[in-house]
Amino acid sequence: MGRLSVNLCGIELDNPVIPASGTFGYGYEFAAFYDINCLGTFSFKGTTKDPRFGNPTPRIAECTAGMINAVGLQNPGVDKVIAEELPKLQAVFHKPVMANVSGFAVEDYAETCAKLDKQPLVGWLEVNVSCPNVHGGGMSFGVQPDAAAQVVRAVKAVTAKPVIVKLSPNVTDIVAIAKACEDAGADGISLINTLLGMRIDLKTRKPVIANTMGGFSGPAVFPVAVRMVYQVAHAVEIPVVGMGGVSSAEDVIEMMLAGATAVEVGTANLIDPYASKKIIDDLPRVMDTYRIENLTDIIKGVR
Repeated sequence: MGRLSVNLCGIELDNPVIPASGTFGYGYEFAAFYDINCLGTFSFKGTTKDPRFGNPTPRIAECTAGMINAVGLQNPGVDKVIAEELPKLQAVFHKPVMANVSGFAVEDYAETCAKLDKQPLVGWLEVNVSCPNVHGGGMSFGVQPDAAAQVVRAVKAVTAKPVIVKLSPNVTDIVAIAKACEDAGADGISLINTLLGMRIDLKTRKPVIANTMGGFSGPAVFPVAVRMVYQVAHAVEIPVVGMGGVSSAEDVIEMMLAGATAVEVGTANLIDPYASKKIIDDLPRVMDTYRIENLTDIIKGVR
């Protein structure tokens, strides 16, 4: 293992940097900019059982120190992802990929995960029970421990691949939900998804996005993300993937000190398509600055 490498649910990563779902497409789009094999892995666009057009426009808006989005899980559906997107990815990416899955019923999650489980390129299933931008699914499963656990049990019954559950910060007790997922058989936890936010256009006196509210992400949410990663990582025995406002190598180190085994980079990729590569390239310098020999040495480095 190299000094940047980590082990996530039994799979070794060359480094802990993972572009987050919804910010990196299906990966091959970014291969036009650089060799994406430098990444630890990446989480591809949120995929559902059936195709989704997503929410009405406008559905993305910039705001102070971040952005609000309500894309609404636009995707071609799992069958097309398998038939069309994964072959394009396999031509340019030669590592296991993280498949992000959303649903509107427990059965949706199970069916989609069962299909992705059969794909050799898929290393992990990141089960999203935390999307704030759709109605009747997503976050509705992630705000109650019992509901989240029900999804985990259904998915674990149909897959042999590691299941990482992506949690919402829009709850009062993140630890209770994380522990319920662990008890139900989850192999890892990822957090945080976006915070629920809203902005109003003073000229029109209407919300800036058609969905009224959406997911708030970017550097402004980083302190909240670090706090929740710390809480969960010190309450469960399974690995934690930290995310939320990460935009530098220093942020990666801070997330790992809080307890993250790996770190996802989201909004930064939308600002600069080279963001994740720049973070990876800068990690050795930051490690030397803070006298860190190996990244595995600092996980849960703050007690």
